[in-house]
Amino acid sequence: MNDASPPSRPAFPQPVSGTVVPRFGDVATFMRLPLSRDPADVEIGMVGVPWDGGTTNRPGARHGPRQMRDLSTMMRRIHHVTGVAPYDLAICGDLGDAPVNPASVDDSLARIEDFYARLHAAGAVPLSAGGDHLITLPIMRGIRKGLPPLGMVHFDAHSDTWDTYFGGYKYTHGTPFRRAVEEGLLDPKRVVQIGIRGSLYKRDDNQWALDHGMRVITIEEYFDLGVEKVIAEARRVVGDGPTYISFDVDGLDPAYAPGTGTPEIGGYTPHEAQRMLRGLRGLDLVGGDVVEVSPPFDMSGNTALVGVTMMWEILCLLSEAVGRRKGRL
Repeated sequence: MNDASPPSRPAFPQPVSGTVVPRFGDVATFMRLPLSRDPADVEIGMVGVPWDGGTTNRPGARHGPRQMRDLSTMMRRIHHVTGVAPYDLAICGDLGDAPVNPASVDDSLARIEDFYARLHAAGAVPLSAGGDHLITLPIMRGIRKGLPPLGMVHFDAHSDTWDTYFGGYKYTHGTPFRRAVEEGLLDPKRVVQIGIRGSLYKRDDNQWALDHGMRVITIEEYFDLGVEKVIAEARRVVGDGPTYISFDVDGLDPAYAPGTGTPEIGGYTPHEAQRMLRGLRGLDLVGGDVVEVSPPFDMSGNTALVGVTMMWEILCLLSEAVGRRKGRL
């Protein structure tokens, strides 16, 4: 029997309470947390990446971070199922937006990478709101120092492992994870993709991912297995090594998240996605993102609310990971 007392938890900054300032009041920041421009001030830094220069279909995800900040005022302080209180486990804050160049893909990739490299060097763990899915590539480039190739739990309707677009261009929101594997940022044998579906251009569109060892769970297999078996499979694939979570809202059925660039019917529900994320507790998580929220295609804001709720789920996971590494759990 262990009679040792649990480690004390220091008092970290808390969000503005909705019982003190109404949710529709004050300046919108992620989760109503303090805004800082110095990554050394936080242990988990929430960042917007307002850029959709990699989009090949419906644009607008550049406006995602702003609307997600607004809708994040709905998030409170304690997870209603797990009881996790992220702001008691880690110093969390809004680090503003990564710099981007809306007129240049290459310049944007360099700017985003540099921003996240500075964040990583300061010891902060990133939680990002996109932006299209290409933003994950420069984020991974930025946090690579000192880390082996990452594992990844990837929620999406699309594998995002295409090679080129229009005959030769290698950087779109359909190519980030092929590039990440080629650059040694991702270990393909520690990648699981959940919800892959939709019609194809060619029969072998998703074959590259399979050939390189990625575990691709199509939406049909997802429904055959069920949530609990999918969680177990995801945990088996990524194992104990450092892992990143990337959540594309088009993995959800567009009945729940219509405001996205490439919607595909027949996806999972938000509640199923929440259950899958909660099933990842205890993994060695080093970052995460929620991408492809495109406000122009959902003026109600519901897609942004769904997206930022997934950010909240990931934040709770990251706070526990940071808390363990800091000896607070």
